[in-house]
Amino acid sequence: MIPFRTPDEVAAALPMVVTHLARRGLIAYPTETVYGFGSVTAAAAVDRLSALKGRAPGKPFLVLVANRRMLEGVGLRLTDAAERFAAAFWPGPLTLVLPGGEGRLPDALRGPEGGVAVRWTSHYGAAQIIQTLGSPITSTSANRPGQPSLMEAPAIEQTFGAAVADGTLLVLDAGALPHSPPSTLIDCTGNAPRLLRDGAISRQRLASIVPSLVT
Repeated sequence: MIPFRTPDEVAAALPMVVTHLARRGLIAYPTETVYGFGSVTAAAAVDRLSALKGRAPGKPFLVLVANRRMLEGVGLRLTDAAERFAAAFWPGPLTLVLPGGEGRLPDALRGPEGGVAVRWTSHYGAAQIIQTLGSPITSTSANRPGQPSLMEAPAIEQTFGAAVADGTLLVLDAGALPHSPPSTLIDCTGNAPRLLRDGAISRQRLASIVPSLVT
């Protein structure tokens, strides 16, 4: 495990973390909601992440960015509704399913509605990783399918010990994370935005920004 609690610890960890990601390695890292597993968005790395997680085919991972330029870099487009949501709630616990990314992001990241789920993270450490890497990373809760999210680094290391031992998984220890709701998830690929998952941002606040939201 690598200490990842203070700004100094984050800065000290960044060179190793970015090198590991660039080599298609996987990380367990803190976000504004739970610990997540992540990788670069290259197809080979996403495949390794799917194998670690034991994820069923057809259920994509979301993508984290640290600024809007990264959306353009991978070809994702903010619709009018997405633009309004992003202006109100990013960075923060809001995940938007956006159109675009064809030819720049692997199909494994694309959901059944045809879009890619993306969030501008508000977690300092996660944002520093992405900014230093210079490109988005993937994110999925650090757990096995159907099991509760793991909220402490030692539990992740114990549960996924084989991946840690063989060098596939690097665990960043930010201490015990507080229990918090998941990010709110909105599909912005259609004519009207559609709420897919309730979360940290209430329906009332969302509807105050985009009244056409389908809930």
